[in-house]
Amino acid sequence: MMTSKERLLTALRGECPDRLPVTTHHVMPSFLEQYMDGADNQNFFDRFGLDPIHWIIAYAPDESQGEYYDPDHTEPGFLEARRICSDNWQFRVEKLENSDYLTNRFSIITPKKTLSMVLQSDAHTTWVAEHLIKEKSDIDVIARYMTHPKCDVEAVNLSADEYGKQSLVRGHIACFDGFGQPGCWQDFSCLFGSTKLIMASMEDPAWVHAFLEVLHNRKKVYIKSLRGARYDLLELGGGDASTTVISPDIFNEFVAPYDSELITAAHEAGQRMVYHTCGGMMPILEDIAAMNPDAMETFTPEEMGGDTRLSEAKQRIGNKVCMIGGFDQFHFFTGCSEEETRKEVRRCFEEAGGGGGYILSPSDHFFEADLKLLEAYTDEARKCSY
Repeated sequence: MMTSKERLLTALRGECPDRLPVTTHHVMPSFLEQYMDGADNQNFFDRFGLDPIHWIIAYAPDESQGEYYDPDHTEPGFLEARRICSDNWQFRVEKLENSDYLTNRFSIITPKKTLSMVLQSDAHTTWVAEHLIKEKSDIDVIARYMTHPKCDVEAVNLSADEYGKQSLVRGHIACFDGFGQPGCWQDFSCLFGSTKLIMASMEDPAWVHAFLEVLHNRKKVYIKSLRGARYDLLELGGGDASTTVISPDIFNEFVAPYDSELITAAHEAGQRMVYHTCGGMMPILEDIAAMNPDAMETFTPEEMGGDTRLSEAKQRIGNKVCMIGGFDQFHFFTGCSEEETRKEVRRCFEEAGGGGGYILSPSDHFFEADLKLLEAYTDEARKCSY
């Protein structure tokens, strides 16, 4: 019997473990609160017998560049690191009146201009109600004054000492302050809006490339600082880079050139990378694989609004990268029988498990689940042996 960590790492190497690795993506705080009386992540994995993943994101300031921790950000939120500021890059969060959602204005104060976005939240998640970049010149302000977070290697390794014998230790590449995601295009989309960014890529591609380069350089500083951090896997990418949102042509001009260089830099720093594309993937499977990530996710089924045909994906790229995901959590964690959940597990294993290099996981996170169906999901996966 392998440990969970050994099992997951074996699959990430493209090999066959003792049985099918079975896990989940993020364990959402709202799920733990509503369904498990506020249990923590480790209780969740123990309760259902899943192969555990421990997430940690920790930043360190570069004091030689005048950077320091934001003194008002002492309790980072879900999958968030403590923010890094400077005298020229300060943060202010103001609560706004709203009867429907928790609403905050997040401002970044610089010597030239104050930039701001409005964020809203419900019990499950947070989204952007007003984007940060409102004028094209805003990217010049960001480029001039923004800080460049580095990895707090000591904090990551302390966490690896505590959890890493059994759990896969996972994180993501540095995101933009306030609201961002790991990939360069995805970060830009969070700050400007996906529709506007698509239009700008056609109307003013030079401007789009200019800011992608700014974001790319910021992320590269973070990645270079990862050397010695005992992560097992780091995430890059995002759903706005999927073909549910953009065309393959946009992907290959504005996404792949920047993110592929970050993957190369991560490998040079001794880190593994998974490329996250929650949405359409089939038209760009080989394009993503050509970026040389160690793994790809989420292989969202057509029934969930994606486009993945799992057996075809395995045939096309399964010998190049580890595949993570493919399970339909919308239809098989709620509203079905245990036998139907077990059949979905078997379908995933039969279509993608052959030869190893596959980790069963829901296609991204979930907010609701029948606990008996979660048990059936794990129990059936543990019977899928090589």
